[in-house]
Amino acid sequence: MNTTAVILAAGLGTRMKSALPKAAQRIAGRPMLRHLLAATEAAFDRSVVVIGPDMAELAALAAPHETVIQAERRGTAHAALQAEAQFGDGLVAVMYADNPLISAETLRELADRLSAGDARLVLLGFTPPDPGRYGRLVTAGDYVTKIVEFADATETERAIPFCNAGVFIARATDMRVWLRAVQPFNRKGEYYLTDVVAIAREEGAKIAAVEAPFAECLGINSRAELAAAEATVQSRLRAAALEAGVAMLAPDTVFFCADTTLASDVTIGPYVVFGPGVTIETGVEIKAFSHLEQCVVHAGAVIGPYARLRPGADIGPAAHIGNFCEIKAATIGQGAKVNHLSYIGDASIGAATNIGAGTITCNYDGKAKHRTNIGAHAFIGSNTALVAPLSVGDGALVAAGSTITEDVSPGSLAIARGRQVSKTRR
Repeated sequence: MNTTAVILAAGLGTRMKSALPKAAQRIAGRPMLRHLLAATEAAFDRSVVVIGPDMAELAALAAPHETVIQAERRGTAHAALQAEAQFGDGLVAVMYADNPLISAETLRELADRLSAGDARLVLLGFTPPDPGRYGRLVTAGDYVTKIVEFADATETERAIPFCNAGVFIARATDMRVWLRAVQPFNRKGEYYLTDVVAIAREEGAKIAAVEAPFAECLGINSRAELAAAEATVQSRLRAAALEAGVAMLAPDTVFFCADTTLASDVTIGPYVVFGPGVTIETGVEIKAFSHLEQCVVHAGAVIGPYARLRPGADIGPAAHIGNFCEIKAATIGQGAKVNHLSYIGDASIGAATNIGAGTITCNYDGKAKHRTNIGAHAFIGSNTALVAPLSVGDGALVAAGSTITEDVSPGSLAIARGRQVSKTRR
């Protein structure tokens, strides 16, 4: 039986006080919408995202999945109904983009509960440490009898710890009928998804609930809640890294991106930050206060402390990138060393080449970027400026303090500095 996930993402998120749509806010470097899509891609055959008008950024984030537009924001049931043509004839799950941490395993459990039992509607519930103002799931035995919002709940109902997490799953035929039956009988005049429960009950349908861990059900509507979700995800990522054989001296100070890839026997020092698109191979050591994004570090390399690897950095096996060095769009060969206070951008550095302290590649002429290519076993003296486009051959030596503007042939010595003159003081 085919399965479809409908993700409601039309909310503006005014409490975020941001020009970005709420679903585009990032957790561990990944937009909330992409977190949830990663789960639905693993659990369902199809994912459809409901967005508001003028949300091209969200449509791009949803790609290659289909998007439909809720032209008027008239409530959550109305939003879900905009995707009716995409329901298919199997199972349909409706969920919110601002609940981005729900796992694929939990979504599969919801689908299995609907397929295996006599319930025609299955809800996702959770038991938070403090139920606060969450809507409560009122149950009788194994079934849900109603959802009651906190404002409308009696004292007895408010004492119920089991809360609504906002995910509904039913057969497409039932979901269509129930959504169409929702009426705007509330102060806001909106069509609420939660009203589906009462409508299904009136038909005599049984309604079940699956309980998910609290950490999966965090709703995110404010900056404070976004920060709490970030802390939750970082804890998960750190635990996963440790379990995979990564050594961290101070795990709580290390910040990962959702797509960070780490091999075993990697060592990470304190206060290291990983941006998107980082792959680290086995045996790498990343020392304290380093920042990495969109780069690859090959086996046995040493990075930092205080190193910055920018997009396009490719650090070869056993290479060293030292303190206060910045690498961008550059390939550093096996065993090469860029150890002190250097900038290497738009360049290739050959195997076993040494880059002296204070060396920079002058890659930008004000209009375009140019490349510097340095061969293997070369030696670049300290405080050298390499003005691109430029090639330095294998085994060449560049004297310290030089400004090199012409190619250096293999094995030669290049000196480009004023001759020292000493005069007697009178």
